[in-house]
Amino acid sequence: MKPVYIAAYHQSKFGKLLTMTVPEIVLAAVNETYAEIGAEPSAVDVASIGAACNISLNEQGLLSGLVAMAPGLGGKPIESVENACASGGQAVLSVIQKLQLGLGEVGIAVGYEKMRNDDGKMDGALVGKVLGYYSHPDEREGKTYVFPHLFAEVMDTYMKTHGATERDFAEISSREYANAMYNPYAQMKGIEVSLDEAATPEGRNRYIVDGLPLKTYDCSQISDGYAGLLLATEEGLARLGIAKADCVEIAGYGQATDPLLKAGRDILKPFGAFRAMNSAYEMAGESADDVNVAEIHDCFTVMAAIGTEVIGKAAYGKGAEYWREGKAEAKGECGINTSGGLIAKGHPVGATGIAMIGWAAWQLQGKVPAMLQVRDPKIAATFNIGGPICASVCTVLRTAQ
Repeated sequence: MKPVYIAAYHQSKFGKLLTMTVPEIVLAAVNETYAEIGAEPSAVDVASIGAACNISLNEQGLLSGLVAMAPGLGGKPIESVENACASGGQAVLSVIQKLQLGLGEVGIAVGYEKMRNDDGKMDGALVGKVLGYYSHPDEREGKTYVFPHLFAEVMDTYMKTHGATERDFAEISSREYANAMYNPYAQMKGIEVSLDEAATPEGRNRYIVDGLPLKTYDCSQISDGYAGLLLATEEGLARLGIAKADCVEIAGYGQATDPLLKAGRDILKPFGAFRAMNSAYEMAGESADDVNVAEIHDCFTVMAAIGTEVIGKAAYGKGAEYWREGKAEAKGECGINTSGGLIAKGHPVGATGIAMIGWAAWQLQGKVPAMLQVRDPKIAATFNIGGPICASVCTVLRTAQ
């Protein structure tokens, strides 16, 4: 298969897009990504866009048609993809596969979500309801906020199985808020959360579900935002006038899907997630031992622990311990979620998977703020999920050889 490279990455600040309409958001995602390298839109052959709540919250379908409104993209192969919170990662794979099929040499993957109103406010009950559509109907009954409830159950199971504590998970959120302090794109930039604040159930940091350990600071944000990746083969890089040495290669990828119903499967060791990650490593010819940069899907802190195990940096049941010991810090063994993660950077669903890959690429290129920069970045891994650890999209990145 032809190698595929990241020629450019762009994202908005995550948080609030206020009065931007969906057509404006999509055009901004495309045009601002082009602008990163001064590319001509006509150089792009194929495209994909990912989003999850475009119909339920924004009343807008056929997003591919909005992408086609960008200059130079009309009449070209474009598709909209939806894979819950893995929609962004799926859009990237869609473009890669188009390029490897020979449909073109340059492609663009964009993703967005607008989950707040024009005043920047959110309807928490409505957002909880529409996100709940991405769960199995049998697991929604009696749950006002479906996914916090489902992952509170996962967190409880993890604690009882592996002996982790609520304070262990507070270590994760407090470290991610600390990272977000230095990320200019992070939704929670400027908001400091100490370990004691994250661990103590008082004030804003309340328990979400009665009888279960998940608290407010264990949860990702409700976010607006967009992101884009310009991808190219070697021939495409030549067309763009970009030196391969200035790019990051998507050396491996994997995608797998576990059953939507959480009950009845090993939720702490999701088969599809491990299969997707191992497929990405095999394709890249790399191993977890070589990875010292990672962005993983911490929709809730328990997923940061499980995700650390999925990418192979911690043994089964040792993910929370890896964070507690400081190994996931930017200057630690492997800088994980140095962006602030979904917990503090933000989680605009359709943009999330793209932003994870983009930030990991910036790490490899030494483009992130100094306080967040991993020393001697080598190989990066990303792990993007959708649903109750159902859809998994994984990538392995390295600087172009």
